[in-house]
Amino acid sequence: MSKQIHIRLDNAVYEALSEYSVENNATMQDSISTAVIQFINRQKPILNQEKASFTFIDLFAGIGGMRLAFESAGGRCVYSNEWNKYSQQTYFANFGEQPEGDITKVDENSIPDHDVLVAGFPCQPFSIAGVSKKNSLGRETGFQDKTQGTLFFDVCRILKAKRPKAFLLENVKNLKSHDKGRTFKIIMESLNELKYDVYTAILDGQNYVPQHRERILIVGFDKERYGESLPFSFDINPKNPKPLMKDILEKSADDKYTLSDKLWLYLQNYAAKHKAAGNGFGYGMADLNGISRTLSARYYKDGSEILIEQKDKNPRRLTPRECARLQGFSDDFKIVVSDTQAYKQFGNSVVVPLMADVAKLIVNRIRELDYMIELNEHERMACDGR
Repeated sequence: MSKQIHIRLDNAVYEALSEYSVENNATMQDSISTAVIQFINRQKPILNQEKASFTFIDLFAGIGGMRLAFESAGGRCVYSNEWNKYSQQTYFANFGEQPEGDITKVDENSIPDHDVLVAGFPCQPFSIAGVSKKNSLGRETGFQDKTQGTLFFDVCRILKAKRPKAFLLENVKNLKSHDKGRTFKIIMESLNELKYDVYTAILDGQNYVPQHRERILIVGFDKERYGESLPFSFDINPKNPKPLMKDILEKSADDKYTLSDKLWLYLQNYAAKHKAAGNGFGYGMADLNGISRTLSARYYKDGSEILIEQKDKNPRRLTPRECARLQGFSDDFKIVVSDTQAYKQFGNSVVVPLMADVAKLIVNRIRELDYMIELNEHERMACDGR
């Protein structure tokens, strides 16, 4: 939903705006919107600064799932970056600030100092679906993907310039096996060269939400600050009892979410064809007393991976609000874009409560390490005093 206003510009301002739009490959409307939001951001005071126990930056921020997680751990976000304009709209609606755009054009030294770097760098170059699609189009994957795969190295240059105490990177499970493990080997070598002690784990969101969603998490601590051998454990605290699909469903859903006869027939025929061929491709009818398949960014196309059975009706897809709940977003999280964009955004997001638990583990470990440094400094000063 958007509203229109009409503004009058001096010729010089109009010409400058036109040049800016051409240089940044943006429409005049988007350029004006960006300028207004940047002005609002500069005028806003930094709230609750004294209450934050640590600072973090939110890279490849999407709609802010990681931000919610680290704010719940007591942190304050001092910088965010997200190139997709629809995700920027959702982010602004919920956090009152618009992330900066293209990360490749950002001077790493201009980013504020921070304690933790958080980044869910793009997974399409490494995901099973992403690799299959790119291969079918004759395009490169992984680090050979010049538009997305190399964005990991933008994370590296920021880590090198700003040296945060710790970082959390998130990606698809397939990252570890992509290109016979060579992609992951490069990632680990790059982080180790930056002198970070690195830990990894593959965690499943179904312990927090009724969705099978495995993601790899990469956590690192600054060895230049804390030294070698910094033990860290992904000792999460899942919900008990585990949430079920029926817990996230709305009481009623608009008929527009019910599959048309044509689409439902297509999905049934498609599933039958692949079953006869001996593979598992097809639609997924969610068990209301269990969990769903993984919600993906392609859900907007037909909703086939997670369908809800209806009495005397064709199945329906999840509503955007149900998708939000499936990722652990609270009901006060604002959905301000079209259904298509909302499906993409939640499909690309993270399981918020899982990431919140991981954020707390990271923050607690930082506090322990900082305390050890402070203790050692006191001991050294005491020895010098003697």
